[in-house]
Amino acid sequence: MSSIHVRIGTRASLLALWQANWVAEQLRGFGATVEIVEITTRGDTEQRGPIADIGLQGVFTKEIQAAVLEGRADIAVHSLKDLPTETVSGLKLAAVPPRENLADALVANQATSLAELPAGAIVGTGSLRRHAQLKHLRPDIEIRCIRGNVDTRLRKLDEGEFDVIVLAAAGLQRLGWKSRIVELLEPPRMLPAPGQGALGLECRADDDSVQELLNQLDDNQTHRATDAERAMLAQLHAGCSAPVGAWGRIENGRLALDGLVADLDAKQVLKFSASANLDEADALGKLVAAELLNQGAAKIIADSRHD
Repeated sequence: MSSIHVRIGTRASLLALWQANWVAEQLRGFGATVEIVEITTRGDTEQRGPIADIGLQGVFTKEIQAAVLEGRADIAVHSLKDLPTETVSGLKLAAVPPRENLADALVANQATSLAELPAGAIVGTGSLRRHAQLKHLRPDIEIRCIRGNVDTRLRKLDEGEFDVIVLAAAGLQRLGWKSRIVELLEPPRMLPAPGQGALGLECRADDDSVQELLNQLDDNQTHRATDAERAMLAQLHAGCSAPVGAWGRIENGRLALDGLVADLDAKQVLKFSASANLDEADALGKLVAAELLNQGAAKIIADSRHD
């Protein structure tokens, strides 16, 4: 194992490179030699409008997965919330390392909380999930689409295009910008995206030596919690960009999952919570999804694709 050489495929954004370099540092600690392979994805090149408008799943992941399948890289490092739930033939999700803060974060230069924002304040997000929940919490604010990497979004805020923006706390903390956070919108107040705050490490399904290497980075609790979240998302047939929130965690020795589907006007906010044994992540995700579907989630998800 000590002589293994691996190539990590990653997007070239500041956050993606931070994540890839963190993984590389851990793997070097296990005795591997590592190089970083930067790959441009469709999500990086198409920066106009919401992610949902691109109309494809995996806009930040497909090109990286292709590089691994074609042998140009050995490991794909993804933000797990960007990774579609459909498995790609020939690839395996070998590890989910310990999760960073999973909450959404409010970033502002004047305001100190969501509650303090004046009516009509302009809030920037490119996420339909955040849009729906923010409108539920504050129906009087104006939400506008913002795209780009974390540093690009912060610059747009600082240039005055928005009063506040909402980003994943994990990305801000990883990049050393925790001080920019004025309020954490933590669950259950606001549910994160399935997989938010976690990394997903993929490799070729037949590459036993790389799988063995990556297994050392896997965190069992994070993997089970995010498996439940992703099983719920898959059962909803919603995709990464739909207005769907999920909060999986271990509580009192059991796996708990809160699920949410909300429309963009926040007139309908569907919620359901359940728990299961630790080895029942898939069944738990499907159970929560089934109840949300019983409440009418399919129509909300379908309507969000046309808004």
